[in-house]
Order: sequence, then structure tokens, then C-alpha cells
Amino acid sequence: MPVAPTGTSAGALGADVRNVAPPHPGWDDGRVTASAPEFFAGRLLVATPQIENGPFRRAVVLVLHHEEGGAQGVVLNRPLEAEIDSVLPGWQAVTTLPQTLFEGGPVELNSAIGLATVPGDNPEPMGVKHLFRGLGLVDLDAPPNLVAPEVAGLRIFAGYAGWSPSQLEEEVGRGDWYVVDYEARDAFTAYPDGLWSEVLGRQGDNRKLVALFPDDPSMN
Repeated sequence: MPVAPTGTSAGALGADVRNVAPPHPGWDDGRVTASAPEFFAGRLLVATPQIENGPFRRAVVLVLHHEEGGAQGVVLNRPLEAEIDSVLPGWQAVTTLPQTLFEGGPVELNSAIGLATVPGDNPEPMGVKHLFRGLGLVDLDAPPNLVAPEVAGLRIFAGYAGWSPSQLEEEVGRGDWYVVDYEARDAFTAYPDGLWSEVLGRQGDNRKLVALFPDDPSMN
């Protein structure tokens, strides 16, 4: 499973939430290249039924960076009952519905990561660092009213998911995760609770059937 948090919990969220810097120097350039086809940056990890409990059960993770040194990403379908303005004043009004914090993963829950969509082929707007395919990392220290007009969607995550070297590859190899294509709408869906089924449902193979599995296995 992804790297466990170091002494943080959901209760760690508070007014001291900080804008997280990329946990790896190359996180802002995590694009898949022909020379590294085994890396999953820019793709989705969808939890398989083998993950039966814990924070990654039915999780959909967008991989932001992946290389030999490890991987980082954010869980897209874990909205929290926590107002953004309580920890990052001024940002709630400019985020995409539902306007709440999302739990990006169990690592560093007292940190915050902002993701935004940059429309078309526009250059990087103020306060946004390009990641891949129109997705950018938001500098949450920038004024919200300067960033918001330049982006088409914006979401803020508390914490992230992290893997040590070779750990993610091993998990994928043993069947913990499906690796599927990311679509721009996934990171900003208005219906995060249904994202797991939605992503699996658009696959053209047997994974489409997994989307129909009941949330409670005893219902089978």
C-alpha cells in the first residue's frame, strides 16, 4: 500500500494547513516518456476489489509524479466535511463544486495541494505550474482572485499519496490497482462519490463489469 503518514491524521487539519511544495524536485515535470513506459505519471490508479479496506478502498488516484525514486499522487474521490476557508481563507469561493477540501491521501494531511485546469494551449498563468495535459499545480500562497480568472477548474487537496521506490510497480503487478487513462474532468468531477464506478464503467474490457460490484460485498 502507499507510504503511511508520519504522525498525521484527519484531525490534523487546521488553521496551520500549509501550501505543499512538490515532495520531489521533479514532481512538476512528471510526464510519461517513451523511454519510461512503466511509469504512470498522468494516469489514474483505480483500486481493484483486492483492496478491501483502508483509505484506498475504491480510491481513484491521479499520479502526479512517478520515477525510479518513487511516486506521488492525489486521491480524487475523497471529499471531506471541511470548509476550505477555515484553513485557506479566500480560496473556497473560487474552487469547483463541491466547494470543500478533499483528502488527497494519508501523507502530510496538514499540507495542501491545489490543482487547476488551464484552458487550451494558454501559457502558464500567474500562480500555476504546468504538470501535464492542461493540468497545473497551484501556488496557494498566490492571491486567489488573480489565479481564478485564468483557470477553468480548481480543487484543493489535504495531503497526498506516496510510494517508495518500486513500491507502486509492485502493487500494480500484484493486482492492487488498475492503471487507466485520465480524462480532464476526473480531477474536478461534481460527483466524486461516483467516480470509481464512472472510471471503470468507461473501460472497454472486463473492468467495466467491476464497476457494477456493490459497495457492500455481502450484497452479492
